[in-house]
Amino acid sequence: MSNTSMNMGRATFYEDRNFQGRSYECSSDCPDMSSYMSRCQSCRVQSGCFMVYERPNYMGNQFFMRRGEYSDYQSMMGITDGIRSCRMIPMHRGNFRMRIYERENFGGQMHEMMDDCDSIQERYRMSDCQSCNVMDGHWLMYEQPHFRGRQMYMRPGEYRNFRDMGMGMGGMSGGMRFMSMRRIMDNMTM
Repeated sequence: MSNTSMNMGRATFYEDRNFQGRSYECSSDCPDMSSYMSRCQSCRVQSGCFMVYERPNYMGNQFFMRRGEYSDYQSMMGITDGIRSCRMIPMHRGNFRMRIYERENFGGQMHEMMDDCDSIQERYRMSDCQSCNVMDGHWLMYEQPHFRGRQMYMRPGEYRNFRDMGMGMGGMSGGMRFMSMRRIMDNMTM
């Protein structure tokens, strides 16, 4: 039996700002919202946590959403084209464990983490993190120290090369570095 709870999250996405227009209720991953609505400009997360993406198939810039109301993505998160796909994040119960590596393909310095890190440079004297292995739990990685900047959702698995993951508009290539990491938990504050 897994340490990840099967409790489902639930969110309602709306075509227009301020919860107006057609809506789509979601309680699982959705790779392309265009079959349900022409655009998505606001959302209510009734339970659980979701990662939302600017492009279909979980591509483009990512944004973490927990229980609450998001009446206007553009002003709140800087999303200009609305949401095109989303992932429901299962809540993990138990230990969190991730190894971060300075270079791609698990090269260079390695550090094992079990809790949040607001700056890998200050804690580990690492100037870059280009690969990781998430062994337990679900994590958010941030491009800047102190949990700021663009985010990337990491679930259990091996991530050998962040540059090849195609996460930003045209890919978060070359310049994308992760400088802080946070565990996704029920009681986390943003």
